Amino acid sequence: MANTYPPIIPMLAYEDGVKAMEWLSRVFGFTEQTKWLDDNGRLTHGELAMGEGVIMLAEPSPDYQSPRHHREVCEASAKWQSVPYVINGVLVYVDDVEAHFEHAKASGATILSAIETGGPGTRYRAEDLEGQRWMFMEKG
Repeated sequence: MANTYPPIIPMLAYEDGVKAMEWLSRVFGFTEQTKWLDDNGRLTHGELAMGEGVIMLAEPSPDYQSPRHHREVCEASAKWQSVPYVINGVLVYVDDVEAHFEHAKASGATILSAIETGGPGTRYRAEDLEGQRWMFMEKG
């Protein structure tokens, strides 16, 4: 079987990978491709797709803290995450950034920046349910 994966795949950690997969699909428009659970129901490997892009996610250990959780208990983390920029995150190209923005906002994403134009293109920034950061930019 030939490898059909794109040449670069972001890999993200989540405290609750199953919930994250559902949320990312519902709010940001990903489609679930693969979901492997261990005997305790923890996500050992998940894959979500959008167009030709793929992200992988999992729950690395019970001790893992998501960015949102970590900034709640760590002053330094809260300080460096106080900016609206994508510090570590994923850039996703979408066909209609305004429609994507409105859907994500109405569905519970934490919006870090309103839609911006100029520079690299029309875009906005958001956080997911566990504080992972995303930039969505219009194709074109």
